[in-house]
Order: sequence, then C-alpha cells, then structure tokens
Amino acid sequence: MHILLVEDDPKLGPLIQYKLSQDYHTVEWVAEAELAMEYLRQTHYDLYILDWMMPKKSGLVLCEEIRASHDWTPILMLTARDAIDDRVTGLTRGADDYLVKPFAFEELFARIHALSRRIPVAQNQEQSCEYAGIRLNRQSHEVWRDEKLLNLTKKEFQLLEFFLRHPEKVLTREQIINYVWGLDAMITPNAVDAAIKLLRKKVDDGFAQKLIHNVRGVGYRLYEAEEHERV
Repeated sequence: MHILLVEDDPKLGPLIQYKLSQDYHTVEWVAEAELAMEYLRQTHYDLYILDWMMPKKSGLVLCEEIRASHDWTPILMLTARDAIDDRVTGLTRGADDYLVKPFAFEELFARIHALSRRIPVAQNQEQSCEYAGIRLNRQSHEVWRDEKLLNLTKKEFQLLEFFLRHPEKVLTREQIINYVWGLDAMITPNAVDAAIKLLRKKVDDGFAQKLIHNVRGVGYRLYEAEEHERV
C-alpha cells in the first residue's frame, strides 16, 4: 500500500516508516498536519495514518478536513488516548480505525491489512502508472518501456514509481530520499545520484528520447524533453 504517515515524534515516525517499508509498503512520513495536506493534494494514497496529538493542528482536525474534502481514503488514528469517549470521538469524526500507543507492530500490520480490504474496488484497481511509454504495474512489479521489459531492483522500482506519480515535476533529492529510503536513513545526495544513474541506464539506454533529466542544483525530473532541452 502507498501510505501517508503523519507523526510528529522524531523517533517514532521514522521507525514506523522503516517497519512498514520492511512489510513492503511505500510510506511517506511528515511531521506536521499542514505539510500533510500539501502531500495528499498532490499524490494518491491508499491509507492515511494520523497521530492524534500534534502541535499547531491535531490529527483529529486533519481527519475532519480530509473528510470535508470528500476524500474517503481509509484513516488509522494513532494516539495515547485510550478512553472509550476518545475512541468514539475519533471514529465519529471520520477515522476508520484506532490504535492506542504503545502498540505492537504486529497489530499495526494486521489493522492495515484489515483496512486494505475496505478500499473501494475502483481505487484498489489503480495498480499501474504510465507516462511516455513507461508502464509500471505495482501488483506484478513489472515495468515496461514500449515493448522492452525493464529489470529493476526494489529501490529502482520505488524510484521510478515516485517519478511516475509526479511526471514533469522537479523532485528534490530530499523528497526522493524521503519516499524511497525514509528521512532518517543515512543516505547522501551522492548516493541518490548514483542510484538514479543506474535507473537512467535501464530506462533510457537504447531509446532516442531520454526521460529522466537532471535539474542542476535541485534534483531530477521525468519528462519528454524537446531536442534542445535534453540533458
């Protein structure tokens, strides 16, 4: 599943992101509700995991705002509040499930699996991304460019999926690190450059039209460049 995690704890957030990535989920972690709103406006997610108690804006308020925008993506609330009234409040204001801290990761995995069964069929069928002849299937983990099957590693697959989710947009190295490795990972910008160099070799070699471009001083961009623009 593609998950947006909103958790202000600088230790717990990266830990949850890492554990879920080990369970083959793709997780983007943010620490503030306002930043979370920017993410969910730009990207489709299968699940939101929201911490209830956050500064400036709580997860409960964020949950209400998500539902007010007619976004019915499943929401799992994380909180230390364990009173029945608190649980009822969270559920009646739009959350689909509730997990009390501290929790066992096995229970978190089980609740995520249960919530995945509630995703509408049309949403669940959104298993592929496509742009400029590249076709990525999240379910089969196959990637094609035109009629050529690309043999990608897990990280390369995640990198390309991130580009395909944001075609023609410039993605910074920090955004790429957050999506693929997690913000707490010991990944340098040079390591990102090396990973993308290998991905470009598999995606672009043998094709006249190059699709993955370096934006000097900023990051990378997936787009069909005009002849005079190609880098």
